[in-house]
Amino acid sequence: MMKHLLSAADLSRDDAELILRTSEELRSLADRPIKKLPALRGRTVVNLFFEDSTRTRISFEAAAKRLSADVINFSGKGSSLSKGESLKDTAMTLEAMGADAVVVRHWASGAPHLLANAGWSRSSVINAGDGTHEHPTQALLDAFTMWRHLGNLDGRRVAIVGDVLHSRVARSNALLLKTLGAEVTLVG
Repeated sequence: MMKHLLSAADLSRDDAELILRTSEELRSLADRPIKKLPALRGRTVVNLFFEDSTRTRISFEAAAKRLSADVINFSGKGSSLSKGESLKDTAMTLEAMGADAVVVRHWASGAPHLLANAGWSRSSVINAGDGTHEHPTQALLDAFTMWRHLGNLDGRRVAIVGDVLHSRVARSNALLLKTLGAEVTLVG
């Protein structure tokens, strides 16, 4: 089992398909009177956002709460970061607080990798977008939408159009869709 989700390239086809199937099962929560499962009860998830975000941050918060996690939302604005606190200092504070998972969105490409691999924290790290590098969770959502509407993505031709050189979402989509068997063309 993976400890971190840093890149769409980290996902095997089996991993990606398991996530898609599990996501489909979890969709039924929306129709239940009580929209919670105890899967993460007693766990703490920290949303560590160094970039402004509405949909991504709220989506992670809602998902963690629906799985019964305790959620802490952290924004770079108005924190000790404005006084020069480093990513390392922040990670060590989260470690002392006992964070089980850290969802990180950062303006610097590679920040989630650094957080996961520097040894500052034992928390699982989920990349919610880093610079122009990647956004693997958005790619999973996009793949889930295609999978629900199209079924198996084997042999499907997908064109990603736009500023693909600077798009973290395009990069992650290209990697994940290829893993799922699609033929991906980038146009930009």
